[in-house]
Amino acid sequence: MSGFGNFALSFSVISILTGCISLYGFGLAHGGPREMTLGWPLVCVMTLAVAASLAELASAYPTAGALYHWATFLGGRALGWWTAWFNLVGQVAVVAGVDYGLAELACPLLGLSGTRGQVLSVYGVVLLSHGLLNHVGIRAVTILNELSAWYHLLGTALLLALVMWRAPLQPLSFLLTTYVAPEENGVVFALPYACLVGLLQAQWTLTGYDASAHVSEETVRAGEAAPRGIVSAVLVSAVAGWALLLGLTLAVQDVGDVASARNAFETLIVRALGPRLGAGMLWLVVGAMWFCGLSSVTSNSRMLYAFARDGGAPASRRLASVSARFGTPAWAVWASVVVAMLLAVWSGVYNVIVSISTIGLYVAYGIPIGLAWRARRAGVLKRGPWVLGRWSGLAQSVAVVWVAFVTVLFVLPPNVKTGVTFAGLIVVLLVLWFGWARRNFRGPPPRS
Repeated sequence: MSGFGNFALSFSVISILTGCISLYGFGLAHGGPREMTLGWPLVCVMTLAVAASLAELASAYPTAGALYHWATFLGGRALGWWTAWFNLVGQVAVVAGVDYGLAELACPLLGLSGTRGQVLSVYGVVLLSHGLLNHVGIRAVTILNELSAWYHLLGTALLLALVMWRAPLQPLSFLLTTYVAPEENGVVFALPYACLVGLLQAQWTLTGYDASAHVSEETVRAGEAAPRGIVSAVLVSAVAGWALLLGLTLAVQDVGDVASARNAFETLIVRALGPRLGAGMLWLVVGAMWFCGLSSVTSNSRMLYAFARDGGAPASRRLASVSARFGTPAWAVWASVVVAMLLAVWSGVYNVIVSISTIGLYVAYGIPIGLAWRARRAGVLKRGPWVLGRWSGLAQSVAVVWVAFVTVLFVLPPNVKTGVTFAGLIVVLLVLWFGWARRNFRGPPPRS
């Protein structure tokens, strides 16, 4: 995999045409245009601190295990094991969130009414396509990931240009107006709290950039390419995503009507561009989501493979096997697909799926960053060719505080089911750790 291919993987997993759009109604209902205008850049700045801190570690330790390998090297096998499981949960939920959002958007375009059974059926077909392609081989997936990067960039530019050209636009002052859904499950949120809840739109979009680290073992000059892929993917997504959000929001004529629609983006874009052109743009977004889901399965399966290779997961021998014909971790690929299917069947609430993925991934990001902060203070932190220099400590400190903040924020109402799910997950993992893994998990091989 080339340096561009490495960047393309993370950029495709972030996928602004997935996150910005699938949660557009959620963001609009929790703060309105002001939340889009100010919330997105706030999250981007904080996320850059997280991404840059991870990039330093990716440069020093270019391994497929990535986060959990770093946590093990810096803090011991127990912290490595917990990091791995949080990462796995987050990645599986990313796959579920992306492909489930695709299915919800695609059903009306396919002439379906969008019942839960129909959405799950389309979702299953999409997951199957991603499993098959990832099974076939890294070369095919790499080509599609590089195509995906250009597809996202050009698709975002086309969508934004059409909206600015064809749609009636609000004045720029409209971008600072506010709106809060009048009632949500019988509760009315105050504006400041609603705006904080609405940050989920931006924070979920800016996840999954650790994908560049997970394919380090398949990347040329990974010590430099992987960290650049991580940071570049976040930077490009931050700028392009903000431009897209501002353009779309200027085309909103009735905030309450769009925010309360079953699919806010579909309602907005069809009204702004008309039925035919609007449907064409909806299909463009479906394509972007498909690419995003493909990349997410790639990242998820590589992480699961590396964890199983070190004996950390049930059925590790199977999950760590590589297809003799295609050279891919086939069992890990299909395990990722099956668990993502089960998660969507169980949850049934889209914002719960994305909250689970956001918290799972950011906790997994925060543990090795916190350990790196401690190692840097002790003067024992290993450095690779890509470093932040004197800014390293500040980036790590900001990253750890931000991870702690969003972890608490996204289990509060209306995401209480996320908190219940994570509480249950921690109980299960405690039983697994003390009952089996503490004695049997050997961890990754030591690195110099």
